Amino acid sequence: MVRRRIEELRRQLEFHNHKYYVENAPEISDFDFDRMMRELQELEAAHPEFADPDSPTARVGSDISAEFATVKHRYPMLSLSNTYSLDELHEFLERIERECGPAEYVCELKFDGTAISLTYENGRLLRAVTRGDGVQGDDVTANIRTVRSVPLRLRGSDWPAFFEIRGEVLMPYASFDKINAEREAAGEPLFANPRNAAAGTLKQQQSAVVARRGLDCTLYQLSGDGLPFETHWQSLQKAREWGFKVSDYGRICRSAAEVDAFIAHWDEARRKLPFPTDGVVIKVNSFAERRKIGFTAKAPKWAVAYKFKAEQALTRLVSVDFQVGRTGAVTPVANLEPVQLAGTTVRRATLHNAEQMALLDIRPGDMVYVEKGGEIIPKITGVELAGRPADSRPFKYIDTCPECGTPLVRYEGEAKHYCPNQSGCRPQIIGRIIHFIRRKALDIDGLGEETVELLYENGLVHDISDLYDLRAEQLAPLPRLGEKSAENIVRSVRASLQVPFQRVLFGLGIRFVGETTAKYLADHFRSLDAVMHASREELVEADEVGGKIADAILDYFADSENLRIIGRLRDAGLQFEAEERALASEALAGKSFVISGKFADHSRDELKELIELHGGRNLAAVSASVDFIVAGENMGSAKLKKAEKLGVRIISEQEFIAMLGGDGSSQDAAEKAEQGTLF
Repeated sequence: MVRRRIEELRRQLEFHNHKYYVENAPEISDFDFDRMMRELQELEAAHPEFADPDSPTARVGSDISAEFATVKHRYPMLSLSNTYSLDELHEFLERIERECGPAEYVCELKFDGTAISLTYENGRLLRAVTRGDGVQGDDVTANIRTVRSVPLRLRGSDWPAFFEIRGEVLMPYASFDKINAEREAAGEPLFANPRNAAAGTLKQQQSAVVARRGLDCTLYQLSGDGLPFETHWQSLQKAREWGFKVSDYGRICRSAAEVDAFIAHWDEARRKLPFPTDGVVIKVNSFAERRKIGFTAKAPKWAVAYKFKAEQALTRLVSVDFQVGRTGAVTPVANLEPVQLAGTTVRRATLHNAEQMALLDIRPGDMVYVEKGGEIIPKITGVELAGRPADSRPFKYIDTCPECGTPLVRYEGEAKHYCPNQSGCRPQIIGRIIHFIRRKALDIDGLGEETVELLYENGLVHDISDLYDLRAEQLAPLPRLGEKSAENIVRSVRASLQVPFQRVLFGLGIRFVGETTAKYLADHFRSLDAVMHASREELVEADEVGGKIADAILDYFADSENLRIIGRLRDAGLQFEAEERALASEALAGKSFVISGKFADHSRDELKELIELHGGRNLAAVSASVDFIVAGENMGSAKLKKAEKLGVRIISEQEFIAMLGGDGSSQDAAEKAEQGTLF
C-alpha cells in the first residue's frame, strides 16, 4: 500500500513538473503541488527501502558539498564560428549551396547561458557534464538533477539505449533579479549578468543552493552513434516527445531571405523574452549534408552563429569609483542611475582609463550612452551633451591609490595608471593570490575570492607562499568553511605541488606573462632559476617575449619581496623545473617554423604543438633563422614579403602534415565528432 502510494505520487509529480516547467501549462496550483511533494518526502523518509535517485524529491538538492570530477566527452563539444555581419552570413549560405545545392536550414535562438551535455542510458539521466575545454568538462550531475526542466526519466520507449543531448543552462531574468536582490540585501557582490550567474550556480558545491536559484535548461542537439534521424529538425521533435524542453522559437528556412527575416524579427522580439539570448544559430538541417560539409578542428562548417549588435541605453552618470587590480592597474568604474539594458538592470559601467575618459569628456552628472556587447561589465560609449548641467566641470583623474594612498605612476606606452605598492596594497595582494589559485595556474579547489579575502582578513594568508603553511584546524572555525571544506582546501594545496612548471610560472603573476608566454618561457629556459638569472638579451630570445615582457620579468625578480616568496615556494616543493617531454618523432629536428594565417584543419596552437612534438622549434617572427613558414589563409603581406626577400620556404598546412608522415593527430576531435550526430 505504501509503495503504491509513493509510486503514484512520483508519477503525478513528474507529470505536473513537466506541465509546469517544460510545457508552461500548469494544471494544478502551487499549493497542491507542494502538498503532494511534502507527502512524498514524508513517506520516503519513513520508508528508505523504497528510495529512488530519480524521485521528484531529488529536485530539492542536498547540503552536502560536492567535488566535481573531470569527465572526457564521448563526442567533443565543438564551438561555433561567429559573425556580426549579414554579408558574412550570406557568404556562409552561398558556400553551403555551392557544396550541396539548395539546402534547408534550421534557425534557432542562441541562448546566452552555459553549455551542458546530458547523457541518458536506458531512458534515465546518467551524467551531466559542462563544456569545459570542449574535450573534457566537469561532472555536475547532482546539480543538474535539481533543474526541473531536465527529465530524470524519459517519456515513451523509442529512445536509443545510450545517447547525449546538448543544450544550454539558463537563468531567466526573474530568477536573476531575485538572486541579485537577495545578494544586495545581504551585502554580497552582485552577479554581472544571467550568463555569469548560471555558470556560477552550476558550479556550486551544494546542490540545495542550485535548486533554490531557478535555473532552466533548453536542449538543442542530439549526439550519438547511429541515431535514427535524417534531419536535425526531426531529432528535435522526437526529443520533445521524450520529455526534453526544446525551444518553440526555431524555424526551418529555405533561403537567405527567410534567414534574414528570422534574424530581423528576433533582433527586436528578443527584448520581450523572459531569458537572455544574444543571436541566432543557423544550422544545415540534413545530417547527410552535414557529413559532406564536415568540420574544422574547432567548429562545424555547417553551422554559424549570427550575433546581435550590442544594445544601448541612455542614463545618468552619478559618480566614479576606482578599482585596483592584482598588477596595480587602476580602472575607473562609473556608477549609473539604474537602467534596463539587454534584459538586466545596469548600475555600473567600465570607463577603461584616463585617456578614454578625457577623449569622451565624461563628467559626473552627464547623460551617457551605455552599451553591453560581449563584455560582462557594460561600457560607456558616448555623452549626450544636450543633457549636460550648466555648472559642469571637466573631471579630474586621481593621482594617488584609492586603497593605500600611494602616488600613482604611468609607465611609458601604457594607458592605465598603476599603484606601485604591490606588497602593501590590499587588492593587489588578494588579486595575486586569486590569480595563483585559478584553474589555469595552480588549480587549488575550495578557494574562491570570498574565501581568499576571509583568509587574508584573518591573518592566515599574506601572500601566495602562506597557502602552503595552512592547516585544517586553522581553517575549520572560519565562517562558511567547517572541517570538510578545510580538509579539501589543504588537500588541494598539497596536490598543487605536482602542477607543472609552466603553470607555476604563470601563477606567479608576473606582469604581461600570460599563460602562453609562460609556456614559451618554460620550454625555452626549462627552469625558474634559468629565467631568474637570464639577461634582457637572453629573455627576448624566447618565443613571444619582447622587450616589454623582458623588462617586466627583470623587474619582478629584482624585487626582494618576490624573491622571498619564491624561496618559500621552493621550500614548499613546487615544480620549478620543466619535465622532459617525450617526442613523437624527430621528423622536424633542427627545423624552425613560423605559423601564419588561418587554417582549415588545425588551429595555430595545434600546429605549434605538432612542431614541438616532432622535434621542431616555433619562432614568432620571420628571420634568416627560420626554415619554413606554414601559411594559411590571410597570411600577413609583411611576413610574405620578408619571407620572399630572405628566401624562406613557404608551405601549406597539407605539406606540413606530410612532413610528419601524415600524422594529423589533432584532427581526432573533429573526426570523433563526425562519428556521432555532431556538435
